[in-house]
Amino acid sequence: MSLIKIRNVSHAFESDDGPIKVLKNLDLSVERDSLTAVVGPSGCGKSTLTRLISGLLKPDRGEIFLEGEKVVSPRSNVGMAFQNPVLLEWRTILDNIMLPLEIVAPKMPKKEKVGRAERLLSLVGLADFAGRRPSELSGGMRQRASLCRAIVHKPKVLIMDEPFGALDAFTREDLWQVLLDVKAEEPFTGLLITHDLRESIFLADQVAVLSGRPAMTQYLMDVEFSEKRNIELLFTAKSTAMLKELRKQIRIAQAS
Repeated sequence: MSLIKIRNVSHAFESDDGPIKVLKNLDLSVERDSLTAVVGPSGCGKSTLTRLISGLLKPDRGEIFLEGEKVVSPRSNVGMAFQNPVLLEWRTILDNIMLPLEIVAPKMPKKEKVGRAERLLSLVGLADFAGRRPSELSGGMRQRASLCRAIVHKPKVLIMDEPFGALDAFTREDLWQVLLDVKAEEPFTGLLITHDLRESIFLADQVAVLSGRPAMTQYLMDVEFSEKRNIELLFTAKSTAMLKELRKQIRIAQAS
């Protein structure tokens, strides 16, 4: 069953030279508890799509549904993670993680908030850093904390806009596995914006390739592995074939 449904969505931004058409008649469905990666040429509207799904923007035309309910405003059941973790330096890591609970669940007892945050920190390997400040953590550790903060209120949907883009290759691959482990323990429906095709097939159940601007869904690829995902899967013939097809589709999108 589709938890996210995007139907015939078009959107444009006004400029001094007239409207800039970003999305055109875009359709996309994301199944419950699955993860869909969205790839495409730079500037094709991927980040705009995340803002529309989260309710931060309203489409000029078309409709977006979460759990069958039309999105018309920001939703508390949506979590978001970005390339920049944006952790508050004056708060400890534990207090940073609890911040969404203070907003969406102000009546939750403090003990429950702390317990929830500590569980997630333990899950991502940061149990010993709960009392530290963000500046005391490495980039990869801050991104782990950001992931905890994004899901601490148990959102139905987690939107990730290039969350690992600023990290080095080794840290990025390590966090891919962390994300899969977290998703197994804390199920959510995910939408991942990425420029990394390897990342898309390693993490996603479905990869959507957007065309050049104004973007529409150009190509959909189902990603299925018969075994538990680990980094070695990226070196198999199956992965190589998928990456080859995705690169082909990106070239087509860039040409358009």
